[in-house]
Amino acid sequence: MSERRGRVLVGKPGLDGHDRGAKVVARALRDAGFEVIYTGLHQTPAMIAAAAVQEDVDCVGVSILSGAHNHLVPAILKELADRDATDIPIFVGGIIPEDDAKALKGRGVLEIFTPGTSLDDIIAVVAKAVEKRHAEALS
Repeated sequence: MSERRGRVLVGKPGLDGHDRGAKVVARALRDAGFEVIYTGLHQTPAMIAAAAVQEDVDCVGVSILSGAHNHLVPAILKELADRDATDIPIFVGGIIPEDDAKALKGRGVLEIFTPGTSLDDIIAVVAKAVEKRHAEALS
């Protein structure tokens, strides 16, 4: 079994019911040694932020295929800020146009993963973010 690398919450905000990609990413992260908490479908931004704080996660991943990313992601970021949890990085997966991805990253999103991104690339980005968060917590 791999060494535990950290805790990652994977959530599906909004009304989008397509969670296969979220489950594939969650399993890949688990297999890479992360402890993964999957919130399930139809979560509100407040539910995702509350779970992230309650579960003391190192990173949050959200999957959005509904096209509501410009509404849901800023709402999640606000909910995290309202809970003094802006130090928890968030990554997003889904069908997100390049201009929207740039805008979301400008608002503080760690990374945007679109369909076809390799699981190894996702794992590497999450691992680096978790390591950075752990290092900052020690300093």
